[in-house]
Amino acid sequence: MLTIENVYAGYGDFDILQGVNLKVNSGEIVCVIGPNGAGKSTVFKAIYGLVKIRQGRVIFGEKDITNLPPQQILQAGIAIVPQMRSVFPQMSVKENLELGMYLEKNPQRIQQRINYVLDLFPKLSERQNQPAGTMSGGEQRMLEIGRSLMLEPQMVMMDEPSAGLSPSMTKMIFENIIRLNQEIGLTVLAIEQNARQGLEASDRGYVLELGKNTYEGKASDLLGNSEVRRSFLGG
Repeated sequence: MLTIENVYAGYGDFDILQGVNLKVNSGEIVCVIGPNGAGKSTVFKAIYGLVKIRQGRVIFGEKDITNLPPQQILQAGIAIVPQMRSVFPQMSVKENLELGMYLEKNPQRIQQRINYVLDLFPKLSERQNQPAGTMSGGEQRMLEIGRSLMLEPQMVMMDEPSAGLSPSMTKMIFENIIRLNQEIGLTVLAIEQNARQGLEASDRGYVLELGKNTYEGKASDLLGNSEVRRSFLGG
């Protein structure tokens, strides 16, 4: 579904990414791990047209989306859940979901998608009229994931889905990501600082260091790799 080929990208005259290669197949959960400063977030920004790719290309399906602007990336079928909180706190849960359909003009279609997402996340349904800012961090993350599904993307990119969450909320979010993958076939590309939990929830993984791939393979293999365990999984 997504192929990143030999991508060089960065800021100013400096390339943070130095020949990154990555692939996501349809129906997979793929996790990118690595130390701070490895270039994980820059990978997402490069895919989504927020950082200019100077060399290499990004292919989505059969379409070259290299350096397209974010709106065209969204229209192509890739949604993103950013690391920083992106809910509108004074607006209701339902109003936040409606914003996920800003490209859609048909009110019936918008309501159909809202109903679909609320069915996927019963907790959001219970709180659909509640201001989003009054919910817990985990519930807000759930809302962000739900909003990303409104336009029926083929793939969702999640930047640090566990960022700022308690262990129990982190567990809930990963359980929901796995559930969506199993129930609706959602394809997910995630960056995750919590390397162990990210890999445990994934089919395959990539380790990024200094803007380059150092390890890749089945998530279970990476979890069992002594070098990966020593460097990124706490022993």
